[in-house]
Amino acid sequence: MPTVVITGVGQRLGLCLAEYFLAKKYKVIGTYRTERASIKNLQTKGAQLYQVDFYDHQQTQTFIKAVASHNETLDCLIHNASDWHDDNKTLDLAAYHQIFSNMMTIHAEVPYQLNLAFHSLLTPKDDQEFTDIIHISDYVASKGSKKHIAYAASKAALENLTLSFAQRFSPNIKVNAIAPALLAFNEDDDESYKIKARNKSLMQTEGSFQEAINTVEWLLASRYITGRIIHLDGGRHLK
Repeated sequence: MPTVVITGVGQRLGLCLAEYFLAKKYKVIGTYRTERASIKNLQTKGAQLYQVDFYDHQQTQTFIKAVASHNETLDCLIHNASDWHDDNKTLDLAAYHQIFSNMMTIHAEVPYQLNLAFHSLLTPKDDQEFTDIIHISDYVASKGSKKHIAYAASKAALENLTLSFAQRFSPNIKVNAIAPALLAFNEDDDESYKIKARNKSLMQTEGSFQEAINTVEWLLASRYITGRIIHLDGGRHLK
């Protein structure tokens, strides 16, 4: 049974990815930070889930040891866990420091640690040709964001990790990133916001989580793509 590790499976894209891989008969190992009804549902379907606060270094290390002790191989590692803070407000220096530290931890330091820790598990065994690491980045990594400066910078760091790990882990571990813009709205987004957001792209619509899942599926099937950032932005870069 192929095995995938997905960080941040409690909601939105992470949840959809976990459900997709369960339906494909993968062994799904996932992390979550907050208890939700979706977590119990995934566990009922067979997912092995760990409650991890990645801002706590010890919890990160405990998760790494648990995965390494219960698995001999991994087929895919997807870094989806994410957070964001609005640094467009007037804050004191200590608050700015904490925001930047948090963003770099969740989007760069943790993927860095997990990639290195799981390298031996991801190294192809027997008749395997490739395994995969996929970083979930963001459209703003290449554009910047005046409202979320630390967030954008940390996602840019994640994209740079994609390039470096692709080189280090070649030729048998493919390392790529997916950088979506708008995939799906939140439940509390009002109609005026939705219209404004859709108009930012040439295609004037949201992409959907299925679009990201299709891209993951395509990357897993590829025999010739590594070190690439795949943009899902509906032509937003041309507006």
